[in-house]
Parts: sequence; C-alpha cells; structure tokens
Amino acid sequence: MTGTRKALAMAALATGTMLATTASAQLYRDPDAPVDKRAADIVGRLTLEEKAAQMQNAAPAVERLGIPPYDYWNEALHGVARSGEATVFPQAIGMAATFDRDLLYREGRTVAIEGRAKYNQAQRERNYDRYYGLTFWSPNINIFRDPRWGRGQETLGEDPYLTGTLATEFIKGVQGDDPHYLEAIATPKHYAVHSGPEKLRHEFNVDPSPRDLTETYLPAFRRTIVDGKARSLMCAYNAVDGTAACANERLMQDILRDDWGFTGFITSDCGAIDDILNGHHNADSMAEAAAMAVKAGTDSGCDFKDEMLALPEAVRKGHIDEAVMDRALERLFAARIRLGMFDPAERVPFSAIPFSANHSPAHRALALRAARESIVLLKNDGVLPIADSAGKIAVVGPAATALIGLEGNYNGTPVGAALPLDGIGQAFGTDRVAYAQGAPFAEQVPVMVPRTAFPGGLTATFYDNAEFAGDPVATKSVPAIDVNWSGVAPAPGVAPETFFVRWSGRIAPPAPGDYEFALDMRRGCNGGTGSRTYTIHIAGAPDHRVTRSCSGEESAAEPMTVHFADTKPRAFSVELAQRSAAPGSITFAWKAPLDALRDQAVQTARDADVVVAFVGLNAWLEGEEMPLEIPGFDGGDRTSIALPAAQRQLLDALEATGKPVVIVLQSGSAVALGDSGDRAGAVLQAWYPGEQGGRALGDVLSGKVNPSGRLPVTFYESVDELPPFTDYAMQGRTYRYFDGAVEYPFGHGLSYTDFAYSGLKLGAPTVTAGDTQTVSVTIRNTGRIAGDEVAQLYLSVPGRPATPIRSLKGYERVHLAPGERRTVSFTLDPRDLAFADDKGVMRIAPATYRLWIGGGQPDTGAPGVSGAFSLTGSLALPR
Repeated sequence: MTGTRKALAMAALATGTMLATTASAQLYRDPDAPVDKRAADIVGRLTLEEKAAQMQNAAPAVERLGIPPYDYWNEALHGVARSGEATVFPQAIGMAATFDRDLLYREGRTVAIEGRAKYNQAQRERNYDRYYGLTFWSPNINIFRDPRWGRGQETLGEDPYLTGTLATEFIKGVQGDDPHYLEAIATPKHYAVHSGPEKLRHEFNVDPSPRDLTETYLPAFRRTIVDGKARSLMCAYNAVDGTAACANERLMQDILRDDWGFTGFITSDCGAIDDILNGHHNADSMAEAAAMAVKAGTDSGCDFKDEMLALPEAVRKGHIDEAVMDRALERLFAARIRLGMFDPAERVPFSAIPFSANHSPAHRALALRAARESIVLLKNDGVLPIADSAGKIAVVGPAATALIGLEGNYNGTPVGAALPLDGIGQAFGTDRVAYAQGAPFAEQVPVMVPRTAFPGGLTATFYDNAEFAGDPVATKSVPAIDVNWSGVAPAPGVAPETFFVRWSGRIAPPAPGDYEFALDMRRGCNGGTGSRTYTIHIAGAPDHRVTRSCSGEESAAEPMTVHFADTKPRAFSVELAQRSAAPGSITFAWKAPLDALRDQAVQTARDADVVVAFVGLNAWLEGEEMPLEIPGFDGGDRTSIALPAAQRQLLDALEATGKPVVIVLQSGSAVALGDSGDRAGAVLQAWYPGEQGGRALGDVLSGKVNPSGRLPVTFYESVDELPPFTDYAMQGRTYRYFDGAVEYPFGHGLSYTDFAYSGLKLGAPTVTAGDTQTVSVTIRNTGRIAGDEVAQLYLSVPGRPATPIRSLKGYERVHLAPGERRTVSFTLDPRDLAFADDKGVMRIAPATYRLWIGGGQPDTGAPGVSGAFSLTGSLALPR
C-alpha cells in the first residue's frame, strides 16, 4: 500500500467511533433499504471533487462519511491473480480447450471463494491495495481472430459460441447465486472489436462490417450480459468506426445498455481515457475526453494519468452535467453495496470465509482436473501412452523445467507448482528419466540455467534482513534458481519484501565456451520504492554486482560473461539482498552456446528409448505490450507462428537419432511444427497448464489419464495463409471462414480410445422461424479403455450468402467406459438458427440447415453423424 493510501485508511479508522455514530443516520448504511436509494444517498453527500476521485479505479477514503478506500482493479483470469498464493488454473486458452462448462463454473466459484478469503484478510489487516478487492477484471472474451496476437492466450478461443458459453459459466461462478449479495463481480473485457496488434492498441481504429460485428465480435459479450448477468464490463483501447470504444455511445449506450439491458458499471481499460485525447484525437482536452467517456457510459477510469480528476473542470466548462456523473457514481456504489461492503459482517454470508479457504486441497484438485482436461492429443502413431517396457525416457527442452511455462500471464503465485520434468519423474520413476535443456526458447533471449548445470543441486540460505546479519532463519535444497515469490514469503520466517538469500553450490557447463549470466527479475516491486542488489560469484571470474531500484533505474546491468575452458564444476553462488520491495519472479538465466545445449540433448536422447521434447513459447515472448523485438516476435505479438529457430533445430537433431519423439507444445497460441510435427510419433498441446501442469502431463504420458482436450483455435500452417494482422474482416480467418489446409483444425483432439456416433434424431424435419429444434445422438466407446468424448454440433446453411462455412452451436463432454453408450441431446434456439445479414441483423430465413455432431469438425477424420432439416418462415431477432 502506498504511504498516501495508508494514511487515508488509518485516518478513517482512527475516527471510527465518531463515524459509527454518524452512520446511524445515513441511509446508505441501512442494509434493508433499496440498493438504488442507498447509492443515491452516498452520491448526494459528495462534493464535486470527491465525486471525480471516486470515479478512479483507486477510489480514496471519504473520511467524513466513513467510506474506506477501495480499488476496483483486481485480476482473476485463471485464478485470483497478483495477490500472492492462489490456485493457478491453466491459462484461459487452456481452460477453453476443456470444452467443459461445469469446469469453468467451478473455476469461477474458486475465484469467488479465494477472492473473498483474501479480501476478508486484507480488511482485517487494513490493506486496501490493488488486487485485494472483489471486482475482478475477467474474463477476456475478445475473439482470438489471428494467431499473431500475443494476448490471445488470455481469451477463450476463436469461436463466439464457445467463448460466450464458457465465459457465462465462469461469470455465474464468480458472482454466485445469493439472493441479496454478490460474492464477487466479474468483468468481461475488452468491449469491443479488440485483438491487436499490441503496438497499435492505443491508436488503431476498426471499421467492422455490420455482419462481422454482429456475427463475430459481439455475441460473446451479449451472452455474458444477457445470460451471465455480468455486473461490470471493461471498454477497450481501440476506436470503433472512428470513435474510441470508451466514448462510443453506440456501443456503450445503444447496444449494451438499451438493447441488452446492462445495468452494471463500466470501467475503462488502463489509460484508455487518455487515448480518447492522445491516441484517437476525439477530444481537445483531458476534461473533454473524460466527459465524453462518462456521457457514453464509462463509470470508472483505470487512471494512469488521473483522467477522471479532470471531470470538475469538465463540469465548469459545460462539457458534462454533474447529474451524469451522479448516474455513474450510483452504479459504482450500487456494486459495492451489493458486495456487502457497507453492511454488518454478520449480514454478509461471505464475510465468514476464512483465509484458509485460499488454495485449499479441493481447489488444488480442481486445478489438476483442469490441467488434465486441457491437454490436447494432436497426433499419435501409437507411441503414447508410453509403455512400462519403453525403458529410459529422455526429457528435453526449455519448457520442461521453466516455471513461466506453467503460469502464462495474469496469474497468481503457484506455490507448490509441479513442473513437467518432476511430473514425469513421479509418473515413471526418476531413475528412468534423464534431462537436458537442449535449446533456449529463442536464441536472442536468456533462458533459465537448468538443474543439469548444478551437479548436486544448490543450497538456498535465508536471512530475515537485507544486510546478511545474524544467523540464517531457513535453509533448503533447490535444483536451480527459478522462483515466483510474488506476495509470498520466500521461506518460513522470512519477510516477503526485506530479506537476504544466498544460493550456493557448483556450476558446470555442458561444453567449453563463452556463457552470459544474469539474474532475471520480473514482476517485482508492485508499486514499492525499494531496491534489489545481487552478486554472482563463479570461481575464476570477477564477481558481478548489480543494483536495481523499483523506479526502473539500473546500474551495472550488463550480463556477466564467463569463459569456461572445460566442463569441470567450480564454486558458484548468487547473493540477493531485497530491500522493501516485492521480489516477484527470480530466474538465474544464461545465454549458452546453442551447439553445446543441442549436443547434450542429442546424447541424452541416444541413451534413451523414447524422447519427450518440451518446446514452445512462454509469457515473456507472447503477451501484453512488450518491449521485445526479435525474429518472430514484435512487441508481445508474433510475426511468425513457426517454432523459434533454436527449438526447430533441436527437434531436427532429436528426430535424426531415430528414437521415437513425442513433442509437447506449451504455448498460448497456435504453433506450426511443419516437418518436425510430421516426423514426430506424437504431439501434445499443453498450453500454459497451471500449477498442476507437470503432474497432469505425467498422467497423460503414462496413460493414467486419457487425453480429452479439443483445440479452441485453428492451427494454421503459417501466417502466409492469413490476411494482414491489422485487417479485422473475418473473411479468411478462423475455422468459420478459412477454407484452406491447416495443420490441426478447431475442435480437433484425439484419445487413447475410439468413439462411434449413431442414431441421429431430430425433433422435427421442418422448423418454423422462432421455434426451437432438438437433436440427439448416441455415442459409444468402442475402444478398450475409458475416456471422455467431446461431442460437437456444427451448423451450416449452404447457399445462403456470406454465412460461415460452419458454426459451433452445441457441445457436450461425456465420460464413457469401454463399451458404454450414452445419448446426448442438444436444443437449438432461434438465435442459434439465425445468421447476420449485410446490415448486421440476426435473421432467420427459409433454408435447408445441415448439421454435424461428432468428435470434431466434419471432413477432418473425426467420428460423427450428419443430418439436415428445413426451416420455413422469416424472423429478425432483436440486437
């Protein structure tokens, strides 16, 4: 917490007796009064300047009213994020690969429970900081229209139906079903038509066709508002039809509030109100920009530049009436009232949730279930599952031991995370498993120094001060230096923000040569003002000392270069003094000679019977607005979907050994493997699988768990097949509009067993516009082991111009024992049978509808059955 906010909070608490007396006469403190009247009562007591301040994400205390500070900015993309230890589920794109509504609902319930546990504890500690509130800025439901977008990993895929239905269940889970109170608030984002490029996000404009807007970019938002009853929404950075999204009255008022009946509050993306002025040039001053946003419906600003504080000036200059601000504030305070923030704790059922509910055994078990269901078997020639008779297993690749490969972005701290190498060792026995790093993720970017470089491992010794004073308070053995200590104590008895740690042992390179070393520290400080000093000692080389301040300034930042004349182990240590700053992620990284890493991996493969190659990307390569420009990557986005060259060369060398190779891809987006994938015996897509990812992968590779994930995005052969990244027209994009060859199609996923479909039944051969159609089919497990099948219903209307090639309109996950059969049913409602016309109207028209129900799309080799029915009459649906 910043000093200013602490002072405000403590001042409010210091006058508690007086405030309690005053509150008795305040309507907003009456838990039995109507919410709207309570909210209006608060707003009516605020001055103009206080009103503006309350419209920032970090709303300060109003001491005279007994209103404590509150920060609306909280994250929960795949578990409660950025507030310390929490259950870390697979990254959102991996959750989408489960095609499991129930699982998304349970993830949302976990977020609500852990969010309340953290909030309750924070309130007891007078902690009003960001990330400890109950208004979660999740889920991200933008359509992943192009695999180059670095933030696509945060989404639920490329399909509007899948995205909308999964997000709706997540939102229901987050917000709960109490008749009086919301357990938490979910915030679908970023509204609307937003999906990169990251470099242009503060200034680009999209002119979507009416058909694309209605058919692709808005349906998921509509579903989460109309069906999911989301109580908040975030508007996007970009402009739509020339007007910034956060000032776009057509989007925010006409569609969102008038057509869809949204009554919750809207927050801007961070700095998006500034973009109205400086990015899109829709306004001539900050006062005018803030006024435009509020008049359009933006109630709160994620303010990097105090944009909302310009509103008093906007009122005085006539840009906005104070009554419009009041309307926005009433929505904001209504949300806090519905969360129970102004009511006695005994009236709010969630106030009793203890901190021990955070990261509970049941939640960890759910994360394991999610990781298992998210893994997609893309290819298998019979090498999987790995048999007990296979003998020695070579695990190779940078992702096998990298913590960031589990986390993705917008994540909590994964205490006790299971890395892939450790999960495989647990599944098969560590004596059967040998490891080699083989390559970095990308040649130009340092990668963690692997555990194989530290014979005998390392000893981490901790002191409860930053001066290396007194006796150590904790000591533990670790295989390497790659940790995430965001918001957690590094060891028992060690303060999270001020401590000293020494890692010591021996270091041995895989081959002679020049190596660059540095201590990579990310996601630290968290608004603090402290500093970190580290010293690297390698025998025979000068010590390397670096000090980094939380202001971003850095001295002696050049990496340490060491020449190794041989591979003999030598004394090694890293000492880190952490002073009043959150440590974040800490990785001892190197740039090693590529040949040395690759040759070590090849030798490891030759000594094994089967090779499991962990390759892919990580959230330091693809993500949000990054200062990264290397081949294949640009500012967080990708310029190529091919595997980075160093990893392609590794796969080529491994496959040249003649040993069976299983490729495990960890990424947040499609990766084209090309010839490497063709030569591999099997390919698994594991995404960023969360805290239990390593254990889940060991279970799938060993056959303890039958893989059942499905691709929520298309894996193209290359970006050369796609329109320009900046082109938002849907023609030629996603499975719905792309008719070329692909490596793996949307909906694809194999199993260790086989399934057959039969007995397709329609409710009626002809349906009248406005009526529903029912469909059922029988699925049988024809194989020898139990497994989950994901039945997918696709609909197409041949001959109707400009409609998608096909569209997902239903899915159902079923578990079947060998020989077991089950009938699954689907109901197609009028909106499922409607397609957008050229004016953007969702319209039902006479046609013959063709449908397919199967384990993937038709004509992809997936089992399934097809049918058809006629539709008569016409009907235009409300927007």
